[in-house]
Amino acid sequence: MKPKKARKKKAMNKIFTQVEEKLSVIIYVVMLAITFANVIGRYCFHASISATDEITTNIFVLLSVIGTGVAAKSRSHLGLSVLTELMPPKVQHIISGFANLLGTAFGAVLLYTGYNMVQNQIRNATVTPTLQWPSWVFGIFLPIGAVFIVIRFLQAALDDFKMASGRLDEEEEDMR
Repeated sequence: MKPKKARKKKAMNKIFTQVEEKLSVIIYVVMLAITFANVIGRYCFHASISATDEITTNIFVLLSVIGTGVAAKSRSHLGLSVLTELMPPKVQHIISGFANLLGTAFGAVLLYTGYNMVQNQIRNATVTPTLQWPSWVFGIFLPIGAVFIVIRFLQAALDDFKMASGRLDEEEEDMR
């Protein structure tokens, strides 16, 4: 890869990583604040905020799908490595690459079905039970998160295949 192209790719990856991490922190802090406010309201004022369950449940979906992409990037997904650890490193990378391609396919299915779900929510003008907001406001979290899943699993798969072919070493892969 040409140096200019490599720098551009690295910069895009850095920006994407920052968006992923900052979005995850913001979502987590919002969930924590909403839940904490509801607990304080219930125990101190004997009144609960009715919409907190709806909001926290839906933003937890977004946090989960973004977290799936983060885990793919850091290779933190659980796996049964008893057999693969017995194989040569090249074969390990090939198997891992195919597993990451399956993760990419899973993300693509989530993206496709999430997009269709949002289209149906818009077309049918469905609303959320408590807030009476348009359902697509929360529904769009699934395809947004699926984009993170597809990108990160695809990156991991490509890195695995490059390592198997010797075009990427472990140190370079760790810098990603």
